[in-house]
Amino acid sequence: MAFIRFVIFGGGVGILAGFAVSLLAVFMPWALANAIVTVASTALCTELHARYTFRKGRGAGWREHWQCAGSATAAYLVTSFAVGVLHLVQPAAGTATEQLVYLGASGLAGAGRFVVLRLYVFATRSSRPVRRHGASAVPVQLAA
Repeated sequence: MAFIRFVIFGGGVGILAGFAVSLLAVFMPWALANAIVTVASTALCTELHARYTFRKGRGAGWREHWQCAGSATAAYLVTSFAVGVLHLVQPAAGTATEQLVYLGASGLAGAGRFVVLRLYVFATRSSRPVRRHGASAVPVQLAA
């Protein structure tokens, strides 16, 4: 069920982000527009995912925002790479083609982000992966 909520919130914001990038790219380089939109959409999604997707019962704290920033950086690199390759292969690509490539890359990056958010960022201590040392189990702790 969390994955469905992730798709609804993250995908909805992602679609809006795609339009925002296209609008901003009229006034600035595409990569800069993507960076600005990635920062804004990540902050919004982190709050939505804390409150609704993973039902933490509160908004996201600084730790969650910083950890989400790491996965958002990877998503930014994936989307920028995909659109950069498109511009190399088809320099006169239209907005619709650019959106298709951007949203496709965002979707792939989003699937990876779900795993990271589920297993590490918004996981409870008891649901985090356990690293085995000999006969005892030690919970894996992430640096804050």
